[in-house]
Amino acid sequence: MNHSLVTADRTTHLKIVAVSLIAAIAVILVGITARITDTGTTSAKLEAHGPVLKAGKPSTVTARDGSTIQ
Repeated sequence: MNHSLVTADRTTHLKIVAVSLIAAIAVILVGITARITDTGTTSAKLEAHGPVLKAGKPSTVTARDGSTIQ
């Protein structure tokens, strides 16, 4: 049995690569097949409710905390 990747033989490295490849494919397939279910509407609609805010004049805010070293 190989307990270290340094002393592992070629088949052990091949097994590790194969298992990681299968795991990556599984994650990709789950990501592709996962979908947000639609609630009956044919297209997604984004609506905002609330007050409309408009940008005002730009302002500069500065703060000086701490002591002055001379």
